[in-house]
Amino acid sequence: MAMLSFEKKYRVRGGTLLGGDLFDFWLGPFYVGFFGVTAAFFALLGTALILWGAAMGPTWNLWQISIAPPDLSYGLRFAPLAEGGLWQLITVCALGAFGSWALREVEICRKLGMGYHVPVAFSVAIFAYFTLVVIRPVLMGAWGHGFPYGIFSHLDWVSNVGYQYLHFHYNPAHMIAVSFFFTTTFALSLHGGLVLSSTNPGRGQEVKTPEHEDTFFRDIIGYSVGTLGIHRVGLFLALASGMFSALCIVLSGPFWTRGWPEWWGWWLNLPIWSQWPIA
Repeated sequence: MAMLSFEKKYRVRGGTLLGGDLFDFWLGPFYVGFFGVTAAFFALLGTALILWGAAMGPTWNLWQISIAPPDLSYGLRFAPLAEGGLWQLITVCALGAFGSWALREVEICRKLGMGYHVPVAFSVAIFAYFTLVVIRPVLMGAWGHGFPYGIFSHLDWVSNVGYQYLHFHYNPAHMIAVSFFFTTTFALSLHGGLVLSSTNPGRGQEVKTPEHEDTFFRDIIGYSVGTLGIHRVGLFLALASGMFSALCIVLSGPFWTRGWPEWWGWWLNLPIWSQWPIA
């Protein structure tokens, strides 16, 4: 009931970026807005195109349905629908839906008078997808370098790209991205475990306060970033993992075409090693 009372306070006109009062309304608990309409349009159209592509394919097996990008011979041109054109249209719909959803989040933030942390964070995820299906293919000169839309076919694409550059985990940006991913999980699991231990004390004991949480971490590791700080740290780590993920794939192909283990040859060529023979 407290949340319902909160919504009534902020369900006011205004804060829209486009459309004015035309779509400035709610459907139940969901705000619509102009970008809610465009998000629904692109999502439904993209889904319909995927179903159309599946109908053209050899199977309705959910695991094996695949919408492939155009052949490399098409370059950056439009391809016939049956030969990758559907992939191009579906990509446009996906970017339209994701972008609309982010802008809808901006409108909600404006109505609530809060910061834009949520749409900014979501935009990083959109940027990672945009890197895979637009930036990298454009830099490599063909839409065919994008990944196919399917379950097994997408996993095969990831595996093939990894083996194309030998050991992909030698990619330094990939190393940093994975480190941020694991650090995000580690930091927020510590935070979640701390909150649960504080709010679920033993029988007959009082619920602990944030001061107890801060004291715990100061005693264990010597420092506590605080209740607000841990969420800022988690946001930074998560966004950094997404940004370095985009960087690691855009480096592979447009800027580095050989195996990634070979990239580390600069380390062996440092002058510091010249005084010791390398076996």
